[in-house]
Amino acid sequence: MTVPLPKRPMRSTIRFVLFALMAWGQALAQGTPADKIETLWNCKDKEGRTTLTNQQSDTVGKDCRIVSQQRVTVVPAPGKSAAKSPANFPKESVNDRAAARERQRQTLERELAQEQDLLATARRRLAEQEAIRSGNEKNYARVLERLRPYKDAVEVHTKNIEALKRELANLYR
Repeated sequence: MTVPLPKRPMRSTIRFVLFALMAWGQALAQGTPADKIETLWNCKDKEGRTTLTNQQSDTVGKDCRIVSQQRVTVVPAPGKSAAKSPANFPKESVNDRAAARERQRQTLERELAQEQDLLATARRRLAEQEAIRSGNEKNYARVLERLRPYKDAVEVHTKNIEALKRELANLYR
């Protein structure tokens, strides 16, 4: 790779540094074999044009000096080893797992029954409140405002029942 540089004194220095960094980055991006020495040369040809290269074949017949030289070593990452449990680590038997699932099922069914009772109570209270109509609630917005906590309670218990049913369905998957 050869990059010609302009002759302007101040800008050429900045461009030289930029091109050197770009050439070095491109050389790294192309990949280098393990334990290879990477060298960058700054060369001037007979007409005085400055060239930056990382290929030694481009330096023939030119006045060159080494800009950067470093050894590039590629070390492969260590392979992942499976984490092994210690020999004396307690393992759960099939019977223990089945018993745990059965306990979990019983708990979920108990919670489901409680939640269904709470839903029935919340619906009953909502129906009672809907039947009550006082004289100071001429505006329907006030009625809705008074009923909002009861409707929210019904909604919460309904969502809890749905979640418990989903959990029971996923228990034996």
